[in-house]
Amino acid sequence: MDASGELAGSTPHAAATFDALRSYWQSRRDGGRLPLRAEIDPRAIAADLEYSFILERVAPGVARFRVAGMHLCDLMGMEVRAMPLSTLIAPESRPRFAEALEAVFATPAVLHAELTSPAGFGKPALTARLLLMPLRSGRGTVAHGLGCLMAGGIAGRTPRRFIPSSLCIEPCRPEVVTLSAPLDSSTPGFAEPAAAFVARLSPEARRSRFRVISSAD
Repeated sequence: MDASGELAGSTPHAAATFDALRSYWQSRRDGGRLPLRAEIDPRAIAADLEYSFILERVAPGVARFRVAGMHLCDLMGMEVRAMPLSTLIAPESRPRFAEALEAVFATPAVLHAELTSPAGFGKPALTARLLLMPLRSGRGTVAHGLGCLMAGGIAGRTPRRFIPSSLCIEPCRPEVVTLSAPLDSSTPGFAEPAAAFVARLSPEARRSRFRVISSAD
C-alpha cells in the first residue's frame, strides 16, 4: 500500500499474478497428483509473494494462515499470520464461505471467488479476487492450500471484510488422496488436537450449492 492508501492489487498485473501462481501450482502436479506443501518454493513465486498465502486446515471449514503477504495485512490493518481466512469474510457470509473452503480439502478442488467489500464510513467500496489451490501434507492428507488474494482501490479504514459474490469450485482430477487420516497438527503454533477428516456435505450436496466448472487438468 502506498502513502495514499492505494492497494497494490489495483495494478494492471493482477491477472498475470493469478495466472503465474496457478501455473506454478500446476507445474508441481507430477502425474496429476496434488503438490506437497514442502514442494512449494517461495523463491519460485517471489514476484507474487505480496498477494500469496499458505493455509493449514485446522477444522472442518476452518483454515488458518501459515504465511501471508503484506497485501492481506494491509486489508486487515494487522498481521494475519495464524488468523483464520474467514477473518476477511463478513460474518453473515462465513457459513457459506466455510462450505466452499471445506470443498477445497474434501473434494479436493480449486476455489475461485469474487469478493466485494461495501462502502462505509471511511471505507470506499472494494472488489477482490481469491484463488485457493489444495496441497498435500507430509502425511498425504489434503490439509494445506496455496492461495492468492488481490483487492483494488483505496483501502480506507481497516479491517476490511468481504462478501462473496461468486464462489466457483473446480474439482481436481485425476487425483488419489487420503481423506480419512487425522489432520497434521505437528507444526509449531498449530496445536489444535487432531481430528478425523469428515466432510460435512456429500459431493452431491456441495455441487448443488456451488457452480462447478470443468477442469482442463
